[in-house]
Amino acid sequence: MTPAPPKAAARTYGVYRPVLPVTSPRSPDRMVYTGDADGRCEIFTWDRSTGAGRQLTDRPHGTLLCAIDEDEAVWWFDEDRGGSGGWRTQDFDGGPDRPALAGVPYGRPAGLALAPGGAVAVGIRDSAGLGVHTGRRGGTATTVLRTRDSAALSGLAPDGSLLAVSGPAHSARAVTLLSPDGATVAVLSGTAERTWALGFAPAPIPGPAASARPLLLVMRERAGRYHLGTWAPGRGVELLPWCSFDTETTARWYPGPHGARVLLRQDRHGRSRLFTADLDRRELTPVPTPEGSVLDASPAADGDVHFIWTDAVNVPRALSLSGAPLPGQSRWRLPRFGRRQDLWTPGPDGPVHTFVTTPADRPAPHPLVFLVHGGPADHDRDAYDPMVQALVGSGYAVARVNYRGSTGYGPRWRSAYSEGVGHTQVADLVRARADLLDRGIGREGAVGLCGTSWGGYLTLLAMGTHPALWNAGVAVKPLADCVAAFRHSTPALQALDTALFGGTPDEVPQAYAHASPSTYAAAIASSLLVVAARRDAKCPPEQVEAYLEVLRAKGVAHELMWLDSGHDGYDGADHLAVIRRSLRFLGRGLPAAPVRAEPSSHPEGR
Repeated sequence: MTPAPPKAAARTYGVYRPVLPVTSPRSPDRMVYTGDADGRCEIFTWDRSTGAGRQLTDRPHGTLLCAIDEDEAVWWFDEDRGGSGGWRTQDFDGGPDRPALAGVPYGRPAGLALAPGGAVAVGIRDSAGLGVHTGRRGGTATTVLRTRDSAALSGLAPDGSLLAVSGPAHSARAVTLLSPDGATVAVLSGTAERTWALGFAPAPIPGPAASARPLLLVMRERAGRYHLGTWAPGRGVELLPWCSFDTETTARWYPGPHGARVLLRQDRHGRSRLFTADLDRRELTPVPTPEGSVLDASPAADGDVHFIWTDAVNVPRALSLSGAPLPGQSRWRLPRFGRRQDLWTPGPDGPVHTFVTTPADRPAPHPLVFLVHGGPADHDRDAYDPMVQALVGSGYAVARVNYRGSTGYGPRWRSAYSEGVGHTQVADLVRARADLLDRGIGREGAVGLCGTSWGGYLTLLAMGTHPALWNAGVAVKPLADCVAAFRHSTPALQALDTALFGGTPDEVPQAYAHASPSTYAAAIASSLLVVAARRDAKCPPEQVEAYLEVLRAKGVAHELMWLDSGHDGYDGADHLAVIRRSLRFLGRGLPAAPVRAEPSSHPEGR
């Protein structure tokens, strides 16, 4: 009998959010994964054939990133609370851990690529910008690239002859191909057609797609669709006309001796679809999965497909097409509340899609909370969300709006900012609010906002620009002052802002002022909770402080909660603390009676 797998999870909002295990190139039964250790993310190993597993890391604030090479050495990123650190390795079966590459500076992770034969490339971002370093595990690194541009390592050819470095997909250097000595071999521009690198083919490919040269998988946006293609030295980019999609899609090569096959995952209208593309036969075949959302998917060396599946009432689970067990099978039945529906509200650039969940045992209208997603290049999904369940279980209706700028609805929707940065998205929230009240779902005088990151930004902006419409707001780790955020942010986010606003704050100051929540903070008329993180590199504390200074100067009442963490915390205790504080706060501003859970949240067998 196959032994039962352990839990695998990134701890989010106090529940298990599984992450896919990484299988050994040598044996598909030996896996490394990020799992739950008493509320922290830590690295674990598991041998499916024997059932033997162990916890590899044990750090006070958790560990998230891991990989495994062909010699079955486990790689993990040893970071501090601010997100900086370095890669370390340890044998799969145990022993001491060691620095992976000597001579690599301390910094934030920006890509890891492991090639057959022991070659490795590491991307690290520090105060000097991005550095790409190559070498062999346990050896001394050679630096092949130093740049202040927004970029990350995205691949290493199997023979070590080429490295791929990705910049912003819309930039003149969307993908740069480098030789091992750092010389530029080719540059793929994204200025006319956005372009992404998706990794080198893992080994020489037999059949019609065969090439002795490294083959890089790419995705290119053209004429409102996303086209899969390949690049090879001396040949350039060749798109596959039979393999294109109307909404955002990503892809991965099948490892091992499986020919020129690629696994694709498409996000469409808040749900997901999987496909296999055979480059030799020019065939695109759907991969059967239940309706809902596939949060991640990966082909295994034995030809199986591993994926994380969820829907609005089922907790995310790590599954395989073959039915073979994977880490991540939750033994817990978590609370499930409410009725769900899809709502489409007319708008100037097309209908706005909203996922609505309402208490099942209470008559409408309900107190209503808009749970605003971050990004902006992201979207809400048909997926189990513990915050939704917590709110509905407390008696609220919950609306999750995929406003203009969200992914999953095609390039035109993602780039629609006709009413300005932030204001376009707020306008969609306002339209959805009116629709929900007109339909009798929400109750006038009891409508709130709650968002994290860019969602927190939209919460603050909506409360300042339409103060009469909202009765409470919670902004978690928000972008709060656009100019201060740019001054203290990372190169990648500065590049994003420059593209969104059409320049830097010095070049287009009016655009930044128009979009900044701090410009409208004095107008806020309802209760506000701001949650911020002292070590946040994406939404830095300095720009939150600038926003708070405006609130204080104008006498705007608010509550404040500081976390000693970064933007993406790995400690479940912080997430739970935020949820509890948010629910208490909303309970005062939007009082509601709790509803009954269905089914029980007790673990099976107890």
